[in-house]
Amino acid sequence: MSKRVAIIGTRGYPSYYGGFETAVRHVAPALADAGWDVTVYGRPGQERDDDPSLDPRITRRTTGGLESRSLSTLTYGLTAVLDTIGRRPDVTLVMNCANGYWLPLLKLAGIPTVVNVDGIEWERAKWGRLAKAVFRTGARMTARTADALVFDAHAIGHYWRRVFGKDGDVIPYGGTEATALQLHPADAHLTGAPFALVVARFVPENTVREFLVAAEWIAEQHPVVIVGSSGHGGELDQHARLLADANPNVHWLGHVSDDDRLFALWQHAGAYFHGHSVGGTNPALVQAMHLGAPTVARDTVYNREVLARTDATFVEPEPGAIADAVLSLLGDRAEQERLGRAVRERARDHYTWRSVCDAYERVLADRAGVAPTPSEVAA
Repeated sequence: MSKRVAIIGTRGYPSYYGGFETAVRHVAPALADAGWDVTVYGRPGQERDDDPSLDPRITRRTTGGLESRSLSTLTYGLTAVLDTIGRRPDVTLVMNCANGYWLPLLKLAGIPTVVNVDGIEWERAKWGRLAKAVFRTGARMTARTADALVFDAHAIGHYWRRVFGKDGDVIPYGGTEATALQLHPADAHLTGAPFALVVARFVPENTVREFLVAAEWIAEQHPVVIVGSSGHGGELDQHARLLADANPNVHWLGHVSDDDRLFALWQHAGAYFHGHSVGGTNPALVQAMHLGAPTVARDTVYNREVLARTDATFVEPEPGAIADAVLSLLGDRAEQERLGRAVRERARDHYTWRSVCDAYERVLADRAGVAPTPSEVAA
């Protein structure tokens, strides 16, 4: 029996933009392994056609939209939904509750919808008042119209039950394990040195500004590696550039798309600072845990959920607190090794791509009215 699913709301397949794209790079091939006919919608120029992980079984469709910070998700979502209605899959996996505006169209067409609601976008500092209102209205429409909801953390599920009165399935992100990796030649100078690492998009809620201040103090004793950017040359990019230019112990790499290079940095770091404050299970944190990165995290309900029982250090978003915690960890090799083992075990027990993909297949099969493929067959 044919099982057809359309995936809407990401930048395409394969793409490395963010968490949704990371999930689709794993979930789409796993669904194909389980016998699904998979179509992934994307945006022009956002897919990696030369990516060695590209699975030829995945149908890729590109639709149009407005390249606008506040309208791109809505416009690309609309054109993807209209195209999906013409192709009539058995079920649609929609990423991002901002696409809730278009769910009634899929319902009218008789196409079941499973929506990954993402984080609580209307609490992100990067959005203005209008954008926050758009996201919140999209969430309300998602709550009313979606056939099934997916939350990437229990804390997100609690929020939706409390605010919107809706329940769903908790499916977090997974991570990839790796054997011992050598640092990239460009990072070879860090070999043997306990260095601090941060990996984050440069937006206010990721505590980047506070870390950049802390980095000046940390760099007096240890190297500091900063991975990330705003993507548009903003104030934080300028701060990172000036800091790196003025201090030979600070290394700003910008966005790193080479997974092997990034994974090696996580694997060799003496202290990884995770400052994300809004959202559920963060894919960067999960990946860092799989690679045994000793973690200092901003104290949030989401980070505590993911790092539970690892004895990771949680700090307030203040430069002094961040610097003190990172320096303490960098100065204690035994604690680095102990914490690295603890976060790796936590990731292996709770955040694997196999379990994530199996969970998506079950919820999609349920909404499509078909039997899921046993995981041992799909594997």
